Amino acid sequence: MSSSENPEIVERVFKDKDKDTDKDKEENDDKKDEQKGGFIEKVKDFIHDIGEKIEGTIGFGKPTADVSGIHIPHINLEKAEIVVDVLVKNPNPIPIPLIDINYLIESDGRKLLSGLIPDAGTIHAHGSETVKIPLNLVYDDIKTTYHDIKPGSIIPYKIKVDLIVDVPVFGRITIPLEKTGEIPIPYKPDIDVEKIHFQRFSFEETVAVLKLKLENKNDFDLGLNSLDYDLWLSDVNVGGAELEKSATLAQNGITHIDLPITFRPKDFGSALWDMIRGRGTGYSMKGNINVDTPFGPMKLPISKEGGTTSLKKNKEDGGDDDEDED
Repeated sequence: MSSSENPEIVERVFKDKDKDTDKDKEENDDKKDEQKGGFIEKVKDFIHDIGEKIEGTIGFGKPTADVSGIHIPHINLEKAEIVVDVLVKNPNPIPIPLIDINYLIESDGRKLLSGLIPDAGTIHAHGSETVKIPLNLVYDDIKTTYHDIKPGSIIPYKIKVDLIVDVPVFGRITIPLEKTGEIPIPYKPDIDVEKIHFQRFSFEETVAVLKLKLENKNDFDLGLNSLDYDLWLSDVNVGGAELEKSATLAQNGITHIDLPITFRPKDFGSALWDMIRGRGTGYSMKGNINVDTPFGPMKLPISKEGGTTSLKKNKEDGGDDDEDED
């Protein structure tokens, strides 16, 4: 039998040209995406490597910051002036700009004050700077917004600060900082002249002692250092006097203080006879007390309008000398 009688069988597969084209296109697209993705990653790695080499060679690094202190240089019944000290360290060989400072003061999660300080300065190369952030906390704004915050109380606070700096290689960096503490909502003390005790009585000059009652309505002690005041008896200004010794006004307590005064009874005219007879004498008192507190020194006003007090003479001057009578 010849070879032609045993033919070789060859299988032929006919491919769909359209499907084959689409498949090849998808494969090419995938390859392009892989190549593109690989290229981007390579660029990122290259930039990162270059950044690390620059940082290592030239010495670029991220700045650091810390709240080094909080001060209250001035506080009164209207507001508290707060200064936040932030120590910023720049490890870089060139100055870096402090672009913005964002700040927020809150108490128990409630915002008391917020704001932005733009263009806050420059931190010198290889150096450190203490950046002072001045804040004004106005008490009327707080009491109007949050009615449960009462005068005389102490409230907790949290200060949040974001420093935004621009550093070569790294770009813009935000450094978040926090600090907590307590701040008072001061309240002025009440004052009363319980009585005036004569030490030496004459029409030309009388030496007496004011028996004062001071009530501290704050949740913190007041260290009384000085008292500036004017006193009116029966509408006659008899001036004031200096505090002879310091005293502590205990929190939510009453303190009694003696103040020496000198005046001329004959200046009182017809009201003098009421004073001599021991009748109630009208008085008014206005002034300020300078005190130390756990939060710094304060100057608080004192005032009393339309009060009535009694005048007592020593026994040798014909009085009862009822020192223990209250």
